[in-house]
Formats: sequence, C-alpha cells, structure tokens
Amino acid sequence: MATVIMSEKAPAAAGPYSHAVKAAGLIFTAGQLAIDPATGQLAEGAEAQARQALTNVKHVLEAAGTSLDKVVKVSVYATKLEYF
Repeated sequence: MATVIMSEKAPAAAGPYSHAVKAAGLIFTAGQLAIDPATGQLAEGAEAQARQALTNVKHVLEAAGTSLDKVVKVSVYATKLEYF
C-alpha cells in the first residue's frame, strides 16, 4: 500500500501529483522546482536554484519521516552545460 506525502514547507505541486509517495519502505519524490515557498518566486541563478530545489526536497523528505542523509539517488537536470 502506498502513502501520499505532502509538505507544508515545500511549494505546492504545479500539477496533479503529490510531493512524494511512500511504498515498500521507500520514498519516491516528485521533481522539485527552485521555487521559494514563502514568496512563490523562482530563485535567481543556477546555484541558488539548485540550493532551493534541494531544500524543497529536504522538506518533503522530512514530511515523510526521513532525511537527505538516507538518499540513494538524485537526478539533476540542467538547461545549460555551463551549469554542470
């Protein structure tokens, strides 16, 4: 059985999906944009965007009862090669 996870500290989902799902002892998170949930604004610059997106993931994981130190895999998509 799967459990839907939502975090009050992460920006609301932009579509018809949840922040994460817990199933079989694993947490599967949705992609997180670099939106500051306090302002609703996209962070400026690649570094700030990466930091904000990962902060949002951190809040989702905390809502699921876990933390970043238990993450097995992260995929980051960059729109420009110089962001790598």
